[in-house]
Amino acid sequence: MAQKGQEKGVTGPAPVVDEPGRVRNVVLVGHSGSGKTTLVEALLAATGTISRAGSVTEGTTTCDHDPAAVKQQRSVSLAAAPFLHEGIKVNLLDSPGYADFVGELRAGLRAADAALFVVPAADGMDAATATLWEECASVGMPRAVAVTRLDHQRADFDETVALCQRVFGDNVLPLYLPMLGDDGVSTVGLMGLITQRVFDYSKGFPPEVRDPDPEHLPAIAEARNELIEGIIAESEDETLMERYLAGEDIDTEVLINDLETAVARGHFYPVIPTCAESKVGIDALLEVLTSAFPSPLEHDLPVVTGVDGSPRPPLTCDPDGPLVAEVVKTTIDRHVGRVSLVRVFSGTLRPEATVHISGHGMEQRGHPDHDSDERIAHIYSPLGASLREVQSCIAGDICAITKSGSAETGDTISSKDDPLLVAPWEMPEPLLPVAVVAKTRSDEDTLAKNLGRLVAGDPTMRLERNPETHQMVLWCMGEAHADVVLDRLRGGGADIDTEPVRVALRETFVAGAKGHGRHVKQSGGHGQYAVCDIEVEPLERGAGFEFADKVVGGSVPHNYIPSVEKGVRAQMERGIMAGYPVVDLRITLFDGKAHSVDSSDAAFQTAGQLALRDAAEKGLLTLLEPVDEITIRVPDAYVGAIMSDMSGRRGRVLGTEPDPAGGERTFVKAEVPATELVRYAVELRSMTSGAGTFGRSFARYEPMPSHLAEAVRKEHAASH
Repeated sequence: MAQKGQEKGVTGPAPVVDEPGRVRNVVLVGHSGSGKTTLVEALLAATGTISRAGSVTEGTTTCDHDPAAVKQQRSVSLAAAPFLHEGIKVNLLDSPGYADFVGELRAGLRAADAALFVVPAADGMDAATATLWEECASVGMPRAVAVTRLDHQRADFDETVALCQRVFGDNVLPLYLPMLGDDGVSTVGLMGLITQRVFDYSKGFPPEVRDPDPEHLPAIAEARNELIEGIIAESEDETLMERYLAGEDIDTEVLINDLETAVARGHFYPVIPTCAESKVGIDALLEVLTSAFPSPLEHDLPVVTGVDGSPRPPLTCDPDGPLVAEVVKTTIDRHVGRVSLVRVFSGTLRPEATVHISGHGMEQRGHPDHDSDERIAHIYSPLGASLREVQSCIAGDICAITKSGSAETGDTISSKDDPLLVAPWEMPEPLLPVAVVAKTRSDEDTLAKNLGRLVAGDPTMRLERNPETHQMVLWCMGEAHADVVLDRLRGGGADIDTEPVRVALRETFVAGAKGHGRHVKQSGGHGQYAVCDIEVEPLERGAGFEFADKVVGGSVPHNYIPSVEKGVRAQMERGIMAGYPVVDLRITLFDGKAHSVDSSDAAFQTAGQLALRDAAEKGLLTLLEPVDEITIRVPDAYVGAIMSDMSGRRGRVLGTEPDPAGGERTFVKAEVPATELVRYAVELRSMTSGAGTFGRSFARYEPMPSHLAEAVRKEHAASH
């Protein structure tokens, strides 16, 4: 729950700076359970932002304040945690590590200027983390690595660094080495490779700084030489390497300056060993965050256009420039209302200002284009669930606003006198459908309201009201995402349930047939009389519907022929075999009978429906199922398993090709019936340990195997 004022444990006012050069925006990246949230707690406690670090297992951390996060004991949404250290404001963005919440992570990447990859010393990393490193590399985002959980009994710092070098590349090198205690297991200090000093935490935090013991010198010397060569290789001073190889002792200050430059430019990636519980390495990490990571002045800003798409000059991170900010995340709080996390790219956001809010290009996700002018009443510095009021938010900084009537994730905030639009970031496509149903009529209204709130804040969720299956379908990123969405819907007061997702099928004739429709009825003195005879012919797939009139001699009066067609069309829409639309056929009306008094438009409509049903009983009707073309991106090691799995899904592999981006990945293209893909998002993740992704697009309809079609028909008959 968002709280105005100070959250329990917060020790001081919100950190405020007056220039972009004193801001650092850092997103934490790593797989679920890697220790990101615990590391944030240690940094907040070390800087005095909170009085003591909370616990993930106890549900008391600053960032995991969402009830779903407490329940699952893992982060499920992006959270901001700013602190001040040596005059620098660091906005930490704690992102979820589980693949289902990749949309929250991408929002964090958009708001940040650098990424801190968190890798535990005992558990390695997952394939998704390696993929994210590649994504950061493609846009030149500066990165560092924090190796966590040095206190774990299976911790192996050297092996973890070697793993990072294999996955991330050669320019990943440690700045410190862990120093073990007398028990040979616990980490009690760090050995600085550049300064050649020992930081001893055995008596607490901050550490005692001293010279290394003689037994430490060989390890320091070997690792230090490798580090210095890595730094010098990225130096702008081309003479430095030659001087170093000639035996010159390079000044420590020169090395540090070149290191910070290389890190800020995304060319060098330092590794810092840490242990959140004992605070080992927390001071070293703070130094990297504030001194080596770039300020917003050094980071490229997104492209902006006019609201109409007209080109505009590139943005600069200038507090006095035109106002351009972006809603990174929107949540709906039951007490505060709509809370929006905002990154300001240009200008300054001030309270009581009237701004323009634009959202475009997300209509397919349930976000219609919208433009409105709104007054920003208050501006807050968010710290987990707490909102601390501030007087402004300058270019480069991150803040929160509340009670906006229209702000949704991805929207642009700009001056009402010169509305602008920021190019959106790439949103992952939700591929797991979940059908929800309200248990009562009153729950339907509550469900509709809650769905609107969820869609406003979560662009990775797509809402679809399927007119053919009459289901309300939520497209989610995976089961964990679906669980969170359903919990939030129920938490909003709606009594809901889920049901199996039905794929929209089609019915068609596979052989021609004739049908006779006779509707003769006497009721209340008003007769109903209509007889028609039709011939049904199947057409090629996708041809649609044709209606022909070959009545001779006026057996069906001319004015009732459209009535027959209307009745046939109505029956086609309702379906015959299993309640799905009938497609791809030609119907010819060739004979019939009418009564001069009792015939009517309604009677011939009914006769047309009866004639089509009669033809269906004589002819051969079958079901068509949609076939999708899917493109699966997987590490090379899983290609064989994926192709084998396709055959079990009645799929047809079209081919494979190497991923142009490299990274030992392959694209597998296949055609698969949509009925076999309902849970493929979950199953692919299981098969590939979270490393596989896929996209899908409709290809065509094909006949469903007879045994499966018969099962659908029986299910339909049983339910009706």
